[in-house]
Amino acid sequence: MRHVTLAAAAVVLALLVAASGFATGPAGGEEFSPVGFDETLKTGLTGVDVQQARAAGHVIPQAQVFYSQYQYVVGYYGIEALVTGLNTERRTEQFGQPLAIFVTDLSGTGPELTPDGFITLSDSINRGWVRAEDAWFVVGTPARTPGGPAVVPFGEREDADAFASTHDGEVVDWERLQSVMSERSDETRRLTAPVAEQQAWADRTVERARQVLDRPVSVVVGEDAPTLAAAVEQAPPNTTVEIPPGRYAVNLTVSKPLTLRGAGEETVLTGGGNGTVLTADAPRVGVTSLRITGVGDVGVRDVGGDNGTAWDRRIRLVYGYGDAAIRLADAHHSLVEDVTIETPANGVVALNSTGAVVREVTVNGSDTWEEGFMSTLAMYSKMVVEDSEFNGGRDAVYTHYADGVVVRDNRMEGMRYGLHEMYTSDALAANNTMRNTDAGIIVMTRPVGNVQVDNDVRDSQLGIATVGAESYTVNNTVVGNEIGISIGTSRSLYRGNTVVRNEVGIRSSTLLPTNDVTENDIVANDQPVGVELGTLNAWAVEGRGNYWGEIPGVDRDGDGIVDRTYRPTNPVDLSAGSSAGGHALAHSPTLGAIREFQQALPGLRAATVVDPAPLAAPAHPERLAALDVTTEDSP
Repeated sequence: MRHVTLAAAAVVLALLVAASGFATGPAGGEEFSPVGFDETLKTGLTGVDVQQARAAGHVIPQAQVFYSQYQYVVGYYGIEALVTGLNTERRTEQFGQPLAIFVTDLSGTGPELTPDGFITLSDSINRGWVRAEDAWFVVGTPARTPGGPAVVPFGEREDADAFASTHDGEVVDWERLQSVMSERSDETRRLTAPVAEQQAWADRTVERARQVLDRPVSVVVGEDAPTLAAAVEQAPPNTTVEIPPGRYAVNLTVSKPLTLRGAGEETVLTGGGNGTVLTADAPRVGVTSLRITGVGDVGVRDVGGDNGTAWDRRIRLVYGYGDAAIRLADAHHSLVEDVTIETPANGVVALNSTGAVVREVTVNGSDTWEEGFMSTLAMYSKMVVEDSEFNGGRDAVYTHYADGVVVRDNRMEGMRYGLHEMYTSDALAANNTMRNTDAGIIVMTRPVGNVQVDNDVRDSQLGIATVGAESYTVNNTVVGNEIGISIGTSRSLYRGNTVVRNEVGIRSSTLLPTNDVTENDIVANDQPVGVELGTLNAWAVEGRGNYWGEIPGVDRDGDGIVDRTYRPTNPVDLSAGSSAGGHALAHSPTLGAIREFQQALPGLRAATVVDPAPLAAPAHPERLAALDVTTEDSP
């Protein structure tokens, strides 16, 4: 007993001594001073937006905040992001109170606006920092950043007045700015994925594209014209060329609004293994009810003669101009429907073809992804890919600068990536089924506003992997993957997902804990959560965390929340559900004191996840029942 008492005293003494060495903020009452922005942990805009603004010489107002419970200085691109971050209760819970706030001081820099509203400076050398409470902010002007309207900060009132007068704005102080922006807060809307409007746009786009199926028949191949090429040449615009059953050797280009309609699988177009089989370079071309084989095997073009050095240009050349079964080029609102494709290269490539639709298509690619290419490639094309089946090849759907693309209700199996989004924002991936891939859905290059909803990814290395900002990963099912969901985003929502029997349920690699993770069922994974970077991540929103299966604690008041914080990255909590000793240790007062001490002092915080309000019952019990997972299963 004496040994126990001495041990407890030693723990208390150690806590007291350690606490005295972790005073928050500058020692000795010194003032905070701004740091170089490159030294902060940044949030507010995507890396792509920042790089593009920098390359164009545009200025993005910045801010930096010293928080009481966070060991890093947080940098914000945009004053709007700063105010939103400060006024969000969940951020205060994780970072603590702001101790000092600095914003860009544009006094003396001669700020001007481009015709598009971007800020440029005639004298950037004088740009500095000013405390937010001493600054003046100009609102209501055409000024903007890549993320939207911009608040323009100044250290001197007369400079703010001059800018406001020139650009018809209003000058407000720090207190008034926070009040105005709080009234405009869209935090509630951010917790709801904007699926309905994207689905509605897709519905309208499909309906419009399918009107090409109603065109009258003008030419029948073999009856009115000897070859398919002759029939296309002969047919008037806005009519249909009918292609009877048979095998047609073509490497054909359609340059007028025309519909090619076969008789189903018995109508075969073949390119003889050389180049692209069918090209449409006019709007509103329809291709339906046929099969395509004999696609050339050049998936990418040699870029040796290109003098461009930008990675993006190389990607456009090597991917966008490889061989394909069907190429849509400037073929807006065209339709590819009920087509089966056998290809060693690409299936359907859409370049600059907004409003195009690929639906009810089957693409069979190579057996190994290294030998194949894209089943559908959307490049500079806001389009719809739906109700299709993709087997093998490299990526089922690859998007490149295809903002707003909708990929829904498809099945993808046996390739590298099911859906691969590059430089694509505001995309919707809905109700797709992926199996045996390197990644079911992978979002790269830090886009904004992408939505992943109701997808089902199993038996893959990665289920869903996202980066970027303000994205939504909602109501997906990820089962039996090496990693179920990989979080690399900021200011994004992860809600209602079923994460079961993965080696790692959810992996978080974000440095700043700005994501909302709530009402997910994370059960029966080998490791429920893996954290690679960052510090404390509190996974709960508005008093509702996630369901972890059988965990320590009970719901005494019946509000659906377990009356004890759960730490899915803590070995003690992980073992509590399967071991009596672990359960006792998880509830020990000494361990509780150490945890409180660690969370109070930023220097002792490890990269970890805490669920302050774990759910007592699954968010979606019907899905767990379908997967034969019981509520007693451990995390």
